[in-house]
Formats: sequence, structure tokens, C-alpha cells
Amino acid sequence: MMVLILHKIRPGVRGRLTRWLIQPQSNVYVGHPSARIREVIWKHICDEIDTRGGSAVLIHTDPSEQGYRIATRGETPKTTRDFDGLILPKAAKAR
Repeated sequence: MMVLILHKIRPGVRGRLTRWLIQPQSNVYVGHPSARIREVIWKHICDEIDTRGGSAVLIHTDPSEQGYRIATRGETPKTTRDFDGLILPKAAKAR
């Protein structure tokens, strides 16, 4: 399972994501692509954010203690920290 949450991403990129994922709500994409396709999608999203801005959160199943893994790119309201194998959210500092 894969959940991708995007913020300020070009509409063309969003359209390409619908090849592999469904969009149950605006800016939220869900699907069950293979690990290889997931990595290709995430690399494409990271390249897009590095060049044009925006942010993304990727949550996918993983054989870890919690059963999932979280990756973020760009400025997100919360970041994650690995605390002895547990992924814990951390709120960004107020500006």
C-alpha cells in the first residue's frame, strides 16, 4: 500500500500519477504499485520538488516494527524522526 500526499505540485505531475494511483481526495493518492514503481514515482516527485518547489509525504508498507515507512520532501508541517526503530512525527518550529 502506498499513500502520497502532495502540496503545490504542477497539474501535469498529478495527472501522470493517476496511471498508477487513485485520487480519493484532492492532493491525496493511494495505490498498491510494486516497489520498483513506487521508487520511480518517488524519485520523479523528489526531482519535481527540488526544481519547482512544493512538498510531498510518502507513506508505504514496510517490513519494519510499525509496518510502514514515511518519507518527506520539501517543507512539510511535520517531519519524522527515527527513534530506535519507531517513526515519530515532529512538528516544525513556528516561524
